[in-house]
Amino acid sequence: MNPVFTRAGESDADQLVELMREFYAYDHIAFEEAAARVALRQILSDARFGVVHLIRVDAETAGYLVVTFGFSLEFHGRDAFVDELYLRENFRGHGIGKASIEFAAEVCRGEGIATLHLEVERGNKRALGLYRRAGFRDHDRYLLTKWL
Repeated sequence: MNPVFTRAGESDADQLVELMREFYAYDHIAFEEAAARVALRQILSDARFGVVHLIRVDAETAGYLVVTFGFSLEFHGRDAFVDELYLRENFRGHGIGKASIEFAAEVCRGEGIATLHLEVERGNKRALGLYRRAGFRDHDRYLLTKWL
């Protein structure tokens, strides 16, 4: 399976919301459609925040990839985060996840970004293995979040 990464635009919002709903259900994350649409509108209309790509295989939507941009003194300037990577079940295990991570790295290099981060659910051993094989390393830290 050879994935094709297509930069998403505002006209793709409905399809992205559908994919987000699937992903959040899979990862047991609360999904609030109105809030999701607001966030999508922001990233799709302002490339400073990052990029969203639909992942297609043979013209069928396999999933999506979101890379967001940030800044870190620790990581020497601009950095990026694989905010969301979702593949529909029938597309998993065919090398598309690996290709997606490689594509995310290419996007970052094109932006002059040298550090790419991601997070993975502790119980998602399959994804954790993929990310470790791709060169991601654990930090002896906790990711903490506070909603404001």
